[in-house]
Amino acid sequence: MTRSSKKGPYVDPRILKKIEGKKPGTTGVIKTWSRACQIAPEMVGFTFGVHNGKDHIEVFITEDMVGHRLGEFSLTRKFTKHGGKMQKDLEQKKKEAEISAAQAAKGATESKK
Repeated sequence: MTRSSKKGPYVDPRILKKIEGKKPGTTGVIKTWSRACQIAPEMVGFTFGVHNGKDHIEVFITEDMVGHRLGEFSLTRKFTKHGGKMQKDLEQKKKEAEISAAQAAKGATESKK
């Protein structure tokens, strides 16, 4: 559910205080636990370490992210592949095919020289 328009966007004042007077490229990672904080235009260019419950995930803020929440870019669940052994075998065959194709292409270019 969205926030009321009369209240305005929620931007954590502690985050604004941390980036106040700093240049976007020179500062390091700014750690934050405030996942609900909305990304403001002043934050563009900074790198935030957004906590996902276990680690701080580095998120570089771009213009496209303005208006979204910091937590949207720091996933809390780790995706594990589906498929088991059969999927592993298919991936192994695909990797071998790519390697052999690369070697064939390399051999073809060397023979032309």
